[in-house]
Amino acid sequence: MRTLLKIIFFLILLSIAVGYLYKKPLKLWIFAQITQDMFVAADNDSFDPGPAINSHFPGLQGIYQGRSITLIDEFKGVNGTVVVASRSFDWCPYCMRQIIELQQSSARFEAAGIGMVAITYDDPVLQQAFIEESGITIPVVSDVNGLSFKTLGILNTDFEPGEFQYGIPHPGMIVVDPQGKVVGKLFLEAYSSRVSATAALAFAKTTLGLDLTPVY
Repeated sequence: MRTLLKIIFFLILLSIAVGYLYKKPLKLWIFAQITQDMFVAADNDSFDPGPAINSHFPGLQGIYQGRSITLIDEFKGVNGTVVVASRSFDWCPYCMRQIIELQQSSARFEAAGIGMVAITYDDPVLQQAFIEESGITIPVVSDVNGLSFKTLGILNTDFEPGEFQYGIPHPGMIVVDPQGKVVGKLFLEAYSSRVSATAALAFAKTTLGLDLTPVY
């Protein structure tokens, strides 16, 4: 009996050690399984939160690189800006996968003259850990109080103050032209679905009135 207990104890320690050594690859594998079918080719539902089309983009209220910001001017491209509202880059696998895919397509957005900025409710320290680990160069704003999401009309009201997820937005994208006018939105009711980067770029170019010739 004592020998059996020793074996069980050894196996437990071994599993803990293996789990620790392969923590990151295991996490990435699990996230890959969860998110494998998350991307869709278009905004295919009637869910439509956020500022009205043709209204003036109301701005952001958050922290970027240690300073408060209220405008998106520093993030815009010559032809406009895509504002990416995400739940969390700390615990939401769909948000992480989406921004990584957008990062991989960022050169195509830049070539089209379209700037990008992402915003989550995460503390800047948590954002920075993910940014460094994943090589994200897209600007990421922190809105820990959810003020931007309230102003934009995309705050998820399913959660109350004090709850872990209070302050998250309905994830989506808002396309803003160079004059600050909202010209397009991509919001899906299912938080586990996101419009792919390729489709989002085509949508942004269309709503901004740009040439749809593919940019590689």
